[in-house]
Amino acid sequence: MSLIIAYVGKKGCVMASDKRKIAYFGNKENLEALESELYNGEIATDEELYKRAKDFDISIKISDDGNKIDTVGNTVIIGSEIVSRSAGEKAIIIFGNNFAKKEAEALISKKWKSTLSLKYMGDIFKEIINEVSQKTPTLGDKFDVLIQQPKFTADEAQKYLNETIDQDVKVLAKIRQKLQEDLIEKSREIELASKIINEGDIGEVSSIEGNMLQVTLNDKTQAFDNNWRQLAKPKGKVIMFCETDDVKIGDKVVIEDENLCLERNKSNLSCNIILCNL
Repeated sequence: MSLIIAYVGKKGCVMASDKRKIAYFGNKENLEALESELYNGEIATDEELYKRAKDFDISIKISDDGNKIDTVGNTVIIGSEIVSRSAGEKAIIIFGNNFAKKEAEALISKKWKSTLSLKYMGDIFKEIINEVSQKTPTLGDKFDVLIQQPKFTADEAQKYLNETIDQDVKVLAKIRQKLQEDLIEKSREIELASKIINEGDIGEVSSIEGNMLQVTLNDKTQAFDNNWRQLAKPKGKVIMFCETDDVKIGDKVVIEDENLCLERNKSNLSCNIILCNL
């Protein structure tokens, strides 16, 4: 979680957010240790985050194109979690990790004036997020600012809020499901990539047609295409190509020093598949 700052009052609503997204892949316990350092403010820069992630054997991907706030009609929505449907008089609300919130609160106490216009509030919120981003990699250097100034009575505002939330939750549920599916697929790809064979037995030649060989995989090897779709299970058959005529049925296929070859005469083989351990 990064940082979102919002003002809600009779003037209207203004909200500012950074656009950073960080995806993590790796051991759960190591990930929790890394996140603890990150969210407690012990890691100050992107470079330090990459270094500590490497220390914990965690893969990370940082991007600054996330849309964390949006407008639906006259309403500003945050993320996909509804905290409350109640509308109060006015408030400044901060969403974020503990370190970012603490830093933002200190800056707001210095810069905030109740007489500010909504536009100037937005400028100050963006300035605060930028300052906090210099102290933690959980925030990026790109921002969104949204302002709404609807003319509603208290009853009208509550009714409109309820209708908007009901409509938006349905849309957000579909988005959340898609994100979960993408995350599961990405985790699967990373797991398979860790199983790519760099050394060892692959299988044996089961038929020969010119320089094209049919290879039967052993009981611990599987094959995938470049999009990680499975082409052959263990004991399945795949196509490879040989650079020599000196090949026989039953020849063992191996990877030695990261080269795919025949074990008997070290003749190189080629294929357009990815070979992984089971």
